[in-house]
Amino acid sequence: MTLILKKLRRFGIGRIVSLLLLVSLLAVRVWDPEPVEALRQKSFDIYQLMHPRTERKDLVSIIDIDEQSLRVLGQWPWPRTVMAEMISKIVGLGGEVIGFDVLFPEEDRSSPDVAARTFQGLDDATIERLRRLPGNDAIFAEAIRNAKVVLGQSGYRVSGAALSARPASQAPIATLGPDPRAFLVDFPQLLRNLPVLDDAAQGHGLFSISPEGDGTVRRVPVVALANQTVVPSLSLEMLRVATGAGGILIKTDLSGVRSVSVQDFEIPTDGKGRIWIHFSAPELGKYISAIDLLEDRVPADRIAGKMVLIGTSAAGLLDLKVTPVHPALPGVELHAQLLESALTRSTLSRPSYTAFAEILLAALLGLTVIGLAPTVSAGPLFLLGGTIAALILGMSWYCFSYLDLLIDYTFPLTSSFLVYAVLICTNYMTVSADRRWIRSAFSQYISPDLVEQLAHSPERLTLGGEQRELTVLFSDIRGFTAISEAYKDDPQGLTALINRLFTPLTKDIVQHRGTIDKYMGDAIMAFWNAPLDDISHEAHACEAALTMLESLETLNDERRREADPTQWAAPLRIGIGLNTGVCVVGNFGSDLHFNYSVLGDTVNLASRLEGLTKQYGVPIIVGEKTAQAVRSRFAVLELDHLQVRGKQDPERIFALLGRGDMASGPDFIGLLERNDAMLAAYRAREWSQALETILICREAGKVFGLDDYHDFYIQRIRHQIEAPASSK
Repeated sequence: MTLILKKLRRFGIGRIVSLLLLVSLLAVRVWDPEPVEALRQKSFDIYQLMHPRTERKDLVSIIDIDEQSLRVLGQWPWPRTVMAEMISKIVGLGGEVIGFDVLFPEEDRSSPDVAARTFQGLDDATIERLRRLPGNDAIFAEAIRNAKVVLGQSGYRVSGAALSARPASQAPIATLGPDPRAFLVDFPQLLRNLPVLDDAAQGHGLFSISPEGDGTVRRVPVVALANQTVVPSLSLEMLRVATGAGGILIKTDLSGVRSVSVQDFEIPTDGKGRIWIHFSAPELGKYISAIDLLEDRVPADRIAGKMVLIGTSAAGLLDLKVTPVHPALPGVELHAQLLESALTRSTLSRPSYTAFAEILLAALLGLTVIGLAPTVSAGPLFLLGGTIAALILGMSWYCFSYLDLLIDYTFPLTSSFLVYAVLICTNYMTVSADRRWIRSAFSQYISPDLVEQLAHSPERLTLGGEQRELTVLFSDIRGFTAISEAYKDDPQGLTALINRLFTPLTKDIVQHRGTIDKYMGDAIMAFWNAPLDDISHEAHACEAALTMLESLETLNDERRREADPTQWAAPLRIGIGLNTGVCVVGNFGSDLHFNYSVLGDTVNLASRLEGLTKQYGVPIIVGEKTAQAVRSRFAVLELDHLQVRGKQDPERIFALLGRGDMASGPDFIGLLERNDAMLAAYRAREWSQALETILICREAGKVFGLDDYHDFYIQRIRHQIEAPASSK
């Protein structure tokens, strides 16, 4: 295992991580989620804006149901007689094929026979005359029958829609290859025109369009699945009627649809039978207002010999689409663009092999970066990367401009850039980790904060010190002699136990801004407010001490779960002493070796307070100055007066019991008052009063684990009562 790790390290952590990233990116590309596809499509949009298709004005015209026509003729739908008149005028002007990008699923409400049924107050003679008049739908159907007309159909995505049950009448569709229905865009239902109109038309085509995930229309289904039937699009059916073809051929393979053919026109599609429209710049010249057509204001050359689409650009009729070249293009324009692209054989294509080629290119680029980046300097690598990126962009642009082929450059470039970025970052992190390891190794001997300061200020590596107010902590394991005796035959086990204990305790100190001074057998010494300033050093030291007790309980729980119940030893216990005061802090030692440490009476008292935790039966004892600084934020309880060497007045010492939530609780406040009363009686030598009070305190103190402390005082007081003479 060690040999494998060495080989991996020699190969380079950065290379390993980058290789894993490359594999992940390639897997994402195979999956091809929407964000990856969206990025690719946006790049194709840029191409469309930079190099739109050259428009052919002699191929397609659009009769536009525009705002002007609606103002003159009234709201849509218009009477079918008006539509019949439009067909007649288009035929009269030499229009080749007429395609309707509108739907007529219901009978004309203005038709005479409908009026006879719905108008109120008509006499029988009038009703009879209206019924004998030809219906508007019949007039419209006759006009359709006398021209080459393709009626539009709409695909519904709601499967429960109540639509016509009549089978679709359409030209035959043949398939060369696997069944295309598994790949096509699927509309559960098909909304069609009135049967009288459908029967009169020479073709029927689907005009429904499915935008991409971002709402932009880039691809239009040439064939689709509607109500489990393969149906052609409006544009494809118009092309079929114009060429006189008897049917449509769909070519498929295992990846989906490859192309759709009508006569000698073969239109490449994507796997779902959609065509990538090569948009031309929006051109108003192909639009003819419907009212201009009806009022004979249209020159014959604008319609003669052309395919004519009838649709709307009126905003109120809600047929505006977002496209790569325009934010609100009339839907009928999309069918015109598709027809022009097909007739000029300039449709865009993106065969199934392009995805494989892009994935392979991305893999090669990524492996090249992984192989070269750690060994080639930044300048040549940047130049090489720029050259490769320019070549890929140039190839993609050439394929679009001259071959009408869509090749994605975003994924190969993005993936190789990400691999390079991760490689650089991991290499940087590896170097930083090595430096951190070196600093960590030195931090086992001196404080990590000092290591950082020394790294920035090497001149501080001199002997000497300064006076500062510090809070000093001493911690010691209770009953360490007995623990050592239990491990006399297993010194490695004892070492492991001590290390296991010291690791969380050390983290607690460091995380609360403390500096580890030294480890002394089973003891830890630490201090706050040096080498870095800490205005709340007393509070941080108290928080660290309480956290150390919590970490110890966690360790004891772990050891209890790990141990054999029949061999479970007593839990580990520690005592902690905290004291605040002026110390001398600095580098002490010799010219050959020195430590950053503290000296002074404050340190000695902290050590003594730690020792007193056994006597008073509390885990943490703090000096008076520490207690005064934190008593508003922590639960501190006065224990006794301690006579300190060199001082006339005794030092008050306190137990640190908990945090602010405990200090503000009614239980602790009551205990504090009774404890103060007990100490006052004790110091006034009112032994009976002191004993009576401490018995009350003992009941209140059980919640806080103060039984040993109260027992200690009870013994003291009873000793004074039983031996009054000796106490005087």
